[in-house]
Amino acid sequence: MKLDAIIEPISTELDEFDAQFRVAMQSKVAFVDMIARYIVKQKGKRIRPALVLLTAKACGAVNDSTYRGASLVEILHTATLIHDDVVDDADTRRGFASINAVWKNKIAVLMGDYMLAKGLLLSLDNNDFQFLKITSDAVRRMSEAEILQIAKSKDLDLDEQTYLSIISDKTASLLSTCTQIGAASVSRDEALVQRMKVFGENLGMVFQIKDDLLDYTGRKSITGKPTGIDLKEKKLTLPLIYAFTQAPRSESKQVLKVIKNGPSKKDVLNVVEFAHEYGGIDYAVRRAEEYSEAAREALAALPPSPSKDALVAFVTFVMDRTK
Repeated sequence: MKLDAIIEPISTELDEFDAQFRVAMQSKVAFVDMIARYIVKQKGKRIRPALVLLTAKACGAVNDSTYRGASLVEILHTATLIHDDVVDDADTRRGFASINAVWKNKIAVLMGDYMLAKGLLLSLDNNDFQFLKITSDAVRRMSEAEILQIAKSKDLDLDEQTYLSIISDKTASLLSTCTQIGAASVSRDEALVQRMKVFGENLGMVFQIKDDLLDYTGRKSITGKPTGIDLKEKKLTLPLIYAFTQAPRSESKQVLKVIKNGPSKKDVLNVVEFAHEYGGIDYAVRRAEEYSEAAREALAALPPSPSKDALVAFVTFVMDRTK
């Protein structure tokens, strides 16, 4: 099922979100407002606000608080992306020139800071203190995980437990923030909010493991071969981490040496073959399927509705995606 079909139950709500998000981003300073409007044009797939809205609708009735929560998540997420582009020296984002490419790093960093402040004020001005607690914890987790990953990548020392901890904090924390806020915006049932947090956390784990798998099985270049983006960036992910535990030590050392030295296109193909040969791909798929099942189980207690069906379909969409 395509994403557009999955989010159909909230198509009207997404239009309203777009309108409120534009307002939330506005500034009285003309130059800042111009950059904000440039950012708003870069819609992307709106996966995070869609998750907030779908969760809210599956748990109750979407309200003004839900829209504020969706805007908060999107503002904070976009702010982190702007800062990431500065760190990575990225030239594009969602098919547009990045903020740092157009207005240089200093403006980009300040614009990210502006957005963080706008997100915080949006919640404070409306007494959405629970939203602030949820999002602040997510930003803390994301920052710690990013720093830990950088530290580990220097010596390529990463076991499965540390890898899962990093992706839980780096990726799953934001998706669980979306589902928590969605539920909290329509219900005061803490058990329900917790269940939806568990759903989002597991969905996020599926998302990242699948993303890492695509480096070995998808994202193919014109030649039809895997691009090995993570390998070129010297990132160890689950397929390789598991393969290292199964392969002869001498072979694992050789692969690590290749990655440390910066793999060529031929090296990437050899490393991908190594991960296949020693069961890394199959193992990562199984782990993603386990998290998928846990995500679906977290939804089981929700009453039947098109929005609940959409959330279940979302899990399948993330698991089955090829790019």
